[in-house]
Amino acid sequence: MSAANGIPEHPAGPAEPADGTVPAGPRPEPLRFFGTTWLHHDRGYAARRVAASVGSLALTAGSCLVLRLAHEGLRIADTGTFVTLLTALVFAVCTALAFSHTWGAFGRRPDPERRSALRGLLAIGFVGSLLAYFVRSLVEAPGEKLHREEYEAALARHEKRASRRSGNPVKRSPGRRG
Repeated sequence: MSAANGIPEHPAGPAEPADGTVPAGPRPEPLRFFGTTWLHHDRGYAARRVAASVGSLALTAGSCLVLRLAHEGLRIADTGTFVTLLTALVFAVCTALAFSHTWGAFGRRPDPERRSALRGLLAIGFVGSLLAYFVRSLVEAPGEKLHREEYEAALARHEKRASRRSGNPVKRSPGRRG
């Protein structure tokens, strides 16, 4: 397993032979809801993308309804205009920040310390995260580009290592020995 990105050194899924042997090389890292179907866009990848888009959009709409009911509850409780506006402003800012953070996480690995520091903000702005997931799933599996880049880099490293070690060193010509 590569320490840099957590990609296992052997391919996963149907690429493994039926005889049980494990072929050499890196494995693609599975994505949530997609497994390793993102690699070759097979085994229901398109249906999974449609389901991810529809599901995240439905969750976003449901979440907005819940926030609307909460806003109405504040209005009915007659907490005052300041509290109502402040609450709406907090949710709007947290939603925008959560969207930005989630969208950025699809292109690069997020810093774990920063992510834990923003956990509360991301929880408040969960609508932004759901919306980012919806928009990204219209284009590709969320995180597919990042995982594909890491997988291709791991494949290139593996090919480079394998080409350096190929052949029997005893059979080399005397001029090539060091």
